[in-house]
Amino acid sequence: MDALPALRTGTPRSERGFITPVEGIEIPFGLVEGRVPGPTLLVTAGVHGSEYCSIEAALRLIGRDPAGLTGTILVLPILNPGGFRRRSIYVMPEDGRNLNRMFPGRPDGTLSERLADWLVATIYPQADAYLDLHGGDLSEALAPFSLFPAGSDASQALAVAFGLPVAVAAGGEGYTINTAGRLGVPSIIAEVGGNGVWDEAGVAAMTAGIDRVLQHLGMIPGPAPAAPQDRPQMVTMWVPAAGTDGLWYPAKEIGQTVATGEVLGEIRDVFGSICETVRSKQDGFVLYRLSSLAVNKGEALLGVGTPI
Repeated sequence: MDALPALRTGTPRSERGFITPVEGIEIPFGLVEGRVPGPTLLVTAGVHGSEYCSIEAALRLIGRDPAGLTGTILVLPILNPGGFRRRSIYVMPEDGRNLNRMFPGRPDGTLSERLADWLVATIYPQADAYLDLHGGDLSEALAPFSLFPAGSDASQALAVAFGLPVAVAAGGEGYTINTAGRLGVPSIIAEVGGNGVWDEAGVAAMTAGIDRVLQHLGMIPGPAPAAPQDRPQMVTMWVPAAGTDGLWYPAKEIGQTVATGEVLGEIRDVFGSICETVRSKQDGFVLYRLSSLAVNKGEALLGVGTPI
């Protein structure tokens, strides 16, 4: 089909199927509507096709019973099906672009730009809140954290409700949530898992966070599973990029503290000569890092979170 079913009918239902949002791609969807009218929660996953923990959590959400639900949940669990099938890291293989850098997109652009434009023009306006589920790709190790558009109190409240230990006040352009936030849709990215691995504990953490958001929005009765802490630690994040191709040798593990000027790692050539020494520009701790030995110029090496 070329268009999703109506999101609000007043009739409890569970629908699923495939949609061709733009020529050249077909994605699955799930729609769960309760008997009582209420908010519409948009949930996406698979923007990066090898972040499996988030994809599995989204697929399970499609099977939620509409009984007891207020409002509607729209789930797009694999936005990058080509990347999912090919185990592609970061990018959509059809155009080699990172979908989470393409927003708000272009209707006459490449496939990823057209898909981003469809989401912004067609789906975002129908949503009252938005969860974009992620996790460490095949080459990334991370500690669980969420990101919300800096300056959006409603989005920050979603991050608090989701309940991961750290919440990043994020800026920048091209991201799913920043564009949604500018359109007035409270939104977060939730990151759980790493290195393309998924397990029941990771999926359970994602599912519990979704339940807490549903309760926060008044879409399900309480109580929801308690978060492991009263409130996430609020941070900003600095992400250094590789200045050259080479082999990446990190000096810090996930969660370790760093000081301004401290060495975070080195990029070496195949014979061991140091090509680049990466030092921290700020105090903080390591939220995620590239876990592969190979690194290409411009790739993110790690994320340093600094408490606000």
